[in-house]
Amino acid sequence: MAAYHSCALVALSTTLLFLLCASSFSLASAKGGFSVDLIHRDSPKSPFYNPSLTPSQRLANALGRSINRLNHFSPAASSLSQHGPNQVEATLIMNRGEYLMEASIGTPPFPIKAIADTGSDLIWTQCKPCPSCYQQTDPLFDPEGSSTYKTLPCSSNQCVSLNGTCSSSNCRYSVSYGDGSHSRGEFAQETLTLGSTTGRKVSFPKTLIGCGHDNNGTFDEKSSGVVGLGGGNESLITQLGASIDGKFSHCLVSIQSQARTTSKLNFGTNAVVSGSEVVSTPIVQGLYPETFYFLTVEAITVGDTKLAFPPSTFANGEGNIIIDSGTTLTFFPSDFYANLEAEVDKAISRERMDVPNVPLSLCYKSSESEAEFKAPTLIVHFKGADVKLDAAHTFVRASEEAVCFAFAPTRSISIYGNLSQMDFLVGYDKKKQTVSFKPTDCTK
Repeated sequence: MAAYHSCALVALSTTLLFLLCASSFSLASAKGGFSVDLIHRDSPKSPFYNPSLTPSQRLANALGRSINRLNHFSPAASSLSQHGPNQVEATLIMNRGEYLMEASIGTPPFPIKAIADTGSDLIWTQCKPCPSCYQQTDPLFDPEGSSTYKTLPCSSNQCVSLNGTCSSSNCRYSVSYGDGSHSRGEFAQETLTLGSTTGRKVSFPKTLIGCGHDNNGTFDEKSSGVVGLGGGNESLITQLGASIDGKFSHCLVSIQSQARTTSKLNFGTNAVVSGSEVVSTPIVQGLYPETFYFLTVEAITVGDTKLAFPPSTFANGEGNIIIDSGTTLTFFPSDFYANLEAEVDKAISRERMDVPNVPLSLCYKSSESEAEFKAPTLIVHFKGADVKLDAAHTFVRASEEAVCFAFAPTRSISIYGNLSQMDFLVGYDKKKQTVSFKPTDCTK
C-alpha cells in the first residue's frame, strides 16, 4: 500500500510475516546470527492456510491481492519527484499477499503478528486503549504492562525530525494508505525482539515504534500491525543501522516447490550475497519517497529479441521500477507489456485459452508442471545486472489444464514482483546502495 504519513510517505508492501519473540539475549550476544523461517500464506504451516481451497483458487486469490497491491502504489506513483555487524534471520508468513512477521515487543515480551514490508517504513501495532480499532484475533498490546515502554515527548529532537504532531505533550503519528486504511497513535521507544529457529533471540532496545489507537481499513484480523523494511528513517533496517551493516536479504521458496521448507529473511553478515553468479544493480538515489527501492530496467530479452524498456520521466531516466516482495505479479507499462506478450506468444507453439477468474491475458493449455512447460528464457537487463528468468519464474499454473504468463500491464508504476524473485537470494545493501541477485535453491 502506498501510504502518506506525517513524517514520510509509507507504502504497505512486502509479502512476509515476521516472528519477534521473547529474548534474554542482547544484540551483542548474538554473534554468529540466527535463522527464522518465512512461511507462505498458502503453506500448510501457515495459520492462514485454508485446506478447502484448490490450487487454482489460491492462485486467483493471490492474483487479486497482487492487483489490489498495485492500486496501493498508485498514489505514490503520482507523487514521485527528485528530491562488526551481527546477523539475524527472521520468520515471515504471508497475509493478504504480504508475509507477516510474528514478533514480540515490550518487557515482558508480548507477541504480535505484523506485515513485514519492504514498501513501508514505520513499525506499528494496535495498542490499548483502542477506541477505534479493526477487529484483531490476538490480544492488543498494553503499553502499561511493559516496563520498557516510553512515549516520545513533543520536545524531543526525534519528534521534530519525524515531523510528528503534538497531543498532551506526546509525539503522535498518522498514516493514511492509498486504499483509505489508516493508523494513528503515538510514537514511542520500546524493546523489539527477534527470535530464531535455533532458540537464540536478539533484542533491540529503544526501537522507535508507533502505538496505534485508531486503526481501520482493509487490515486482516490475523495481523496486528506493520514492520517496515523500507529505506526511510523509521524503518527497522534504518534503525538497526550499523548493527546489521545496512544489509538484509531474502530467499523465497518457489510456490511450485513440494519441499516442506520455508523462506528466509536475513540481516547483517548472514545477508551477504556472494559468489561468481551474483549480479548487482544500483538503488536509484534522490527519488521520493525514500521508502521504496527504485531500480532501473534497461531492456528485456525474449529469445533473440531485445525490447528496450521505457525510461522513467525523472532521475535522468533511471528508477523506472520498484522491487517489491509484497506483490505477486510483475507489472510493466501497458505498451511495453503488449510487445513483451507478443514476443513470448510468438516463441510458444501452444493453444491459447481463457481461464475464468484469472486476470491474466496470456494463458496456454498445458497439464505439465511450470518447470516442464517449454517457454523462452527472459533476461531482465537491470543496469549492470542481467537476471535470467526461466518458465518457473514466468508462468504459473492457473488451473489443472492451463498455465499463464505471470506478468501484467499497468498504467501506474512498474513493479518487480515476488514470483520473479523466487529461488533467488536477493540482497539489499544500503551502504553500497545496491540490490544483488543470485540464483539459489531456497529450499536448502
